[in-house]
Amino acid sequence: MERIFNPQSVAVIGASARVGSIGNTVVQNLIDGKYAGKIFPINPTAPEICGIKAFKSVADCPTESIDLAVYTVPEKAVVNCARDAVKKSVAGHVVITSGFSEVGNTAAENELYDIIHKSGGRLVGPNIVGLLLNNCNCNASFAPFLPYRGKTALVSQSGALLIALDGTTYLRKFGCSSMVSLGNMADVDFADCLDFYTKDPHTGCIALYIEGVKNGRRFLEAGRHCNKPVIALKSGVSAHGAAAAASHTGSLAGAVKIYDAAFNQAKVIRAMDLDELLDCSLALSMQPAMKGKNVVVITNGGGIGVLSSDSAEQFGIPLETAPKDLQELFKPCMPSFGSAKNPVDITGGSGAKGYEDCIEIALKSEWVGAVAVLYCETAVTVPDQIADAVLAAIKKVGKTDKPIGGCFVGGNLCQEAAKKMIENNIPVYDNPKKLMCALAALRQVAKFQERGNDEFKPFDDCKDSKAKALEVIKACRANGRGALTEYEARQVFQAYNIPVPKARLAKTPEEAAAAAKEIGYPVVMKIVSPQILHKSDAGGVKLNLKDDAGIKEAFKAIMESCHKYNEKADLHGVLIGEMAPWGKEVIVGCVNDTTFGPTVMFGMGGIFVEVLKDVTFRVAPFSVETAKSMLPEIKSYPILKGVRGEKGRDTDALAVVMSRVSQMVWDLKEEVKEVDANPVIVYEETQGLNVVDARIILTAH
Repeated sequence: MERIFNPQSVAVIGASARVGSIGNTVVQNLIDGKYAGKIFPINPTAPEICGIKAFKSVADCPTESIDLAVYTVPEKAVVNCARDAVKKSVAGHVVITSGFSEVGNTAAENELYDIIHKSGGRLVGPNIVGLLLNNCNCNASFAPFLPYRGKTALVSQSGALLIALDGTTYLRKFGCSSMVSLGNMADVDFADCLDFYTKDPHTGCIALYIEGVKNGRRFLEAGRHCNKPVIALKSGVSAHGAAAAASHTGSLAGAVKIYDAAFNQAKVIRAMDLDELLDCSLALSMQPAMKGKNVVVITNGGGIGVLSSDSAEQFGIPLETAPKDLQELFKPCMPSFGSAKNPVDITGGSGAKGYEDCIEIALKSEWVGAVAVLYCETAVTVPDQIADAVLAAIKKVGKTDKPIGGCFVGGNLCQEAAKKMIENNIPVYDNPKKLMCALAALRQVAKFQERGNDEFKPFDDCKDSKAKALEVIKACRANGRGALTEYEARQVFQAYNIPVPKARLAKTPEEAAAAAKEIGYPVVMKIVSPQILHKSDAGGVKLNLKDDAGIKEAFKAIMESCHKYNEKADLHGVLIGEMAPWGKEVIVGCVNDTTFGPTVMFGMGGIFVEVLKDVTFRVAPFSVETAKSMLPEIKSYPILKGVRGEKGRDTDALAVVMSRVSQMVWDLKEEVKEVDANPVIVYEETQGLNVVDARIILTAH
């Protein structure tokens, strides 16, 4: 990867003398970008390209090896050219050419990958724009020029977007260490880029534009072990992208929620749109993480200060009133009619000196976690002097671990002042909302750092659980079924020491009455049939049965109702279960995602889960601590904590069960497609919980 992203030699396979062609543009771009390495244009007929000696083939190049080969030949010629290139020990094969898997031509793409992989080389693409590498002045692409210089590595699956952003970097002063187009990702992918850029001294932040991740697990690991801020914009997250699924969990597992979960676990900040990706990357590449929670806003205008306060709350970093002692320090920096509370409104009359003094005070305060400098252009102040004041205050304080950013609202003079600050690694925006969004991203980085890598450890009492569960699944498959009955699902849950109420399977009214006596009244009765997943809809559930006569009557009623509901259903009998005490209902489920594998869902349970869709996800397996962090993410979490005098629920026991479920679905990932434990009844603190109903759908074999 080092030879790909810092090449000392580049061969352009398909270099052309025709101006305007991609083969000509790539060679000219290398020259225009002042690339200092060796350039080898490959063309079977032309003696030179753009004034540089050309060679008939890679084999003719006067060197033992080549770091980078850029392919601009037609699709049908790429594979044979690769065969020649690997003989020259080419390290990186950047295939700009289209016409591969993106149009269904997977065979040629696989053949290309095999040739390069066997040689020990790496393939970038195909179907890409190329690589734009500022650290070595290498524009190995058909983008117009190298991007504005800075510390963000921008990695995009879309080539067109990358070209568009190339010019944008200059307009927005958005500095890049490199811009990388990945295209079809036949080999080099986002995880490879994260692995490389975490060690790259030229990069301070990694920004990703993602259409899809091919190896979700590898992406998770690369993100977790990356030591630099990572932010990603995921496209294609509409609800229509999620396939319909049989269980509640599957229907709720849209691409957005699963990618949100994966990004969280990979320590990747999610950008909601392109502006957020660029705005936050600017700050992430320039400023340290925001370790403290308090933002101090210093402004010369009340209106823009109020807007900043609204935005801060929107992005999860709400402003707090400054402590009295800090207010007293601020007051001498402003007229008597100013406000030292936060936002710190020094008014239009304080000038550059007011800004400088307040910023210095804020940066020295232990209470302050970050400083937001807001400036509205006025006739009595000069924007450039305000910028100088910000820089002077920072210089006075010296090295600080507190981030600082600005918002300058005005005309051309404000833009020039902002440019000066950006050149001094202070991110500046034209809207307080953008600034607060960027500071929130810096706060999220600090939270990721505080969290560390919370490693999952299998439960000690689950060493034989997988084998026991597989026996149940094996018996189910032997009967030609693709879903476990509730009775079988309970056995799988019990194998992982997940609490379920006592229950017995009865095939006659008499067996039902005997089972009820053994369990103890009152009981619940539920149909057991592979063809009836939603038991209530079929009249297959009876609650709070208290005597033998009622049991027998209910047994007959359930069997008759379910037979009418589905005459072809195989009715195994009726499950007689302990009537679980009242508690709060939650759902714990799983969907086996095609990208990230088993993914566990948590939310408020019962029928309301379908209506409220108040759920959160994590990729399995995960620790009890991670499970605990999921609980406050649902809006209805206060219900579990206790409202209107109610005692809180046993969230510790709930977190343990969620972690156990994550181990269960990870162990059984080759067998289980979806899991739905709904409802799980959670009792008061220290009283535990019960999985009252469970469903497991198997993968197709």
